[in-house]
Amino acid sequence: MLTCPFIPMFRRSLGFLCFWGLFGGQTDGQACQTETVAPRVNVLLICIDDLRPELASFGVPYIKSPNIDRLASRGRPFFRHYVQAPTCGASRYTLLTGTYGPSNNNALFQRSRNIQSASLPGWFRQHGYTTVSVGKVSHHPGGRGGKNWDDDSILEMPQSWDRHRLPSGLWQHPRGAMHGLSHGEIRANPKEMDVFQSTEGADEIYPDGLITATALEELTRLKASDQPFFLAVGLLRPHLPFGAPARYLTPYKNLRLPTIPHPQKPTGKTTWHGSGEFMKYNRWQQNPNKDAAFADQVRKHYAACVTYADTLTGRILDRLDHLGLAEKTVVVLWGDHGWHLGEHAIWGKHSLYEESLRSPLIIACPKMQAPGKPSKAVVETVDIFPTLCDLTGLVKPAFLSGHTLLPHLEDPSLTGGAAVSYRGAIKTIRTTTHRLIQHADHTELYDHQQDPGETRNVSQDQPDRVIKLTEQLKRHLDSNAKSK
Repeated sequence: MLTCPFIPMFRRSLGFLCFWGLFGGQTDGQACQTETVAPRVNVLLICIDDLRPELASFGVPYIKSPNIDRLASRGRPFFRHYVQAPTCGASRYTLLTGTYGPSNNNALFQRSRNIQSASLPGWFRQHGYTTVSVGKVSHHPGGRGGKNWDDDSILEMPQSWDRHRLPSGLWQHPRGAMHGLSHGEIRANPKEMDVFQSTEGADEIYPDGLITATALEELTRLKASDQPFFLAVGLLRPHLPFGAPARYLTPYKNLRLPTIPHPQKPTGKTTWHGSGEFMKYNRWQQNPNKDAAFADQVRKHYAACVTYADTLTGRILDRLDHLGLAEKTVVVLWGDHGWHLGEHAIWGKHSLYEESLRSPLIIACPKMQAPGKPSKAVVETVDIFPTLCDLTGLVKPAFLSGHTLLPHLEDPSLTGGAAVSYRGAIKTIRTTTHRLIQHADHTELYDHQQDPGETRNVSQDQPDRVIKLTEQLKRHLDSNAKSK
């Protein structure tokens, strides 16, 4: 039985599911005597693409993120949350299946050909929830395949959603919206599309404005139903290209940004790469690694996209409050991976450095204890599925690889933990003090107590630590392989 004082407590008595605590019933742990089933807790999952912990509530004070910060103030921000893979599709695979998996963007489509276990929304759907996705929740916005990602016969996540929506508007189809700029501009040849843009107009001149409007519509529709809901909303920004309405750039135009930490290209064998996703766009023949002024322009446009996504997040949270749903809804805000803004001379994701793998995670529950206090424990995306089961009273399926974060929601002072990530055959484990990156014929070890920027490989200096972390990494992956 759950003992967390701010979370719904659950007990099965006489075949009925009984709730107390959150809904005003008993709190002394005695058996529930009522013979009626209390309302179930809803879930609102907000996924934000390419969002590094570039938020005021996560220690970046110059970023304007009042709405996400508001959520953090009433929830539990996890300052050391790590994704399993530094790429959209593979990271979302872990979130939506609760297991480790392939490290490519087609991971969910590969799974769809041989489904052996329920997805996260599918599990809730099996247990009586209405499940709805809006925007980019799985890798393809709207969750479909085909040439323009709008083929209803090719689903990224079969048996998962009652409705999966992507309003295309002027962008014609989900593929067009994915990398769309203002007023319906669709990416064809990336070299002909600007890497960043700031255009005067309303929020709806970019795809995320339409996604948010649809999410608000769905919340109102779900409120009218008598079923609990699992609503997932996926915002595209700050994914490349960096485009947002002009007013979101205004706070940053004349701002003096802090210096980029450790901007040098690393030496030796690492997971450094040439920022190919970023460099393929039109950059007006400028390179941010060689031009500090241009680098600042890029960073400011990224920040503008974060503030744009924050405003849209605020609209969703406001609608939740307005509809009277906040007190019976668990809210999870999740960034699908980090993003380099010049650290290690990388502009993008796809490395196994801290900047690629660390992303924001906030979990907000009604009547939380110590709201707003951050957790500094090392946690993983794979932990979200079992946590949501605990928070809603659903039994956890046996195939899950992660561990519930319930103890950290009850007590934010808990520390420890480890997170495993991968990119192809290269694997890494992050503990509270170190990061080990294991190549086939080479090892990187970074001591975060002395070198939080991961700039000096100390594997030769700490051979015992290498052995210990290599064994821990193997045990972690082996135990999860056995659980599948």
